[in-house]
Amino acid sequence: MSERRCPKCGSVYTDTGARFCPKDGSMLVEIQARKPAAAAPSSGSGTGVRTPLPPGKAGLDRASSLSNQILDARYQVLKKLGEGGMSYVYLAKEISSDAIVAIKVLSPRLASDKSSVERLRREAGLAMRLDHPNVCRILRLGESEDGLIYLVMPFLKGELLSDREVRGGPMEMTLGVTLLKQMCAGLHHAHELQIIHRDLKPENVMLVPEDGGAAGGGVERAVVMDFGLAKERRADPAIAKLTATGIILGTPEFMSPEQIRGKPLDARSDIYALGIVAFEMFTGKLPFQGRNAQEMMIARLRSQPIAIRTLRRRYPGRRRKGADQVAADESRRTASRRRSSFAEALTGSGQSSGGGFLGKLKEKFS
Repeated sequence: MSERRCPKCGSVYTDTGARFCPKDGSMLVEIQARKPAAAAPSSGSGTGVRTPLPPGKAGLDRASSLSNQILDARYQVLKKLGEGGMSYVYLAKEISSDAIVAIKVLSPRLASDKSSVERLRREAGLAMRLDHPNVCRILRLGESEDGLIYLVMPFLKGELLSDREVRGGPMEMTLGVTLLKQMCAGLHHAHELQIIHRDLKPENVMLVPEDGGAAGGGVERAVVMDFGLAKERRADPAIAKLTATGIILGTPEFMSPEQIRGKPLDARSDIYALGIVAFEMFTGKLPFQGRNAQEMMIARLRSQPIAIRTLRRRYPGRRRKGADQVAADESRRTASRRRSSFAEALTGSGQSSGGGFLGKLKEKFS
């Protein structure tokens, strides 16, 4: 029996296809239906009803050691794929369908933060609307009986863009532009639904082999992952005064200036982040340097990016200089001077002229 609970008012709905609470409009969270509690024994003997684990070491151990266990009576967890500061990622099989999926289980430390959980539920609910070949969908947001909050996504067998960069170094231009166009298409689909990624980086892009795979000479598909899962963190004192709230949301090395300052974000922030991703793809370096993430963030607010011609010397000087101008056009510190959508970035329509960003970049390096 399936149950869904409203995280705001606490109402529980059984065997319903509704996704939102009819009382307050909050997205319902699937939970495992509780078994009726056994009657308490009259004597002091016997076993009491087990209560959910409270946040703490027990919950942390459970979240980090789910391999070869059943999660929420729905998924057979096969093995751990990885972990980070906010979650653990597992390969699993859905028991009812035998479908292979990836499950991201939130760290109990994060799950105990009500504001973070509410933001996750809200944004994961929006991300479930995404349906595009260059976007990794969120299939389900659930909560187990013992309080583990988890996300279910299709399992993508491929290589992270970040791992490819480490393994292969600066990317060949034609392949890189093809992959960037695919990322643009996926992000544009999200932006049309008013969904902003806010944490775009190479670690959130999977390169999935198709038609024989990369090793066999086939094509690859770039898939943008982790919509709505930008990590919230308190800003370092060195940059806290630059933000509106003292809180930053995302990964410092790829944030736009307005994101660093804690201002409202729109599609242009993702465009800026993709520009930094592209710079790193083609040069192996970040466009703003510093001894740590804080210095690089401050450089983004006050300095100009490194010239591409200093990092890709094998291209003729005229082409390197032209590419620097392309990069400068797309990495302006003021959001209002950037292109406002990925359609404009690709085609060159809108207030900027002279062709699309990727087309011009490919032209300069071809």
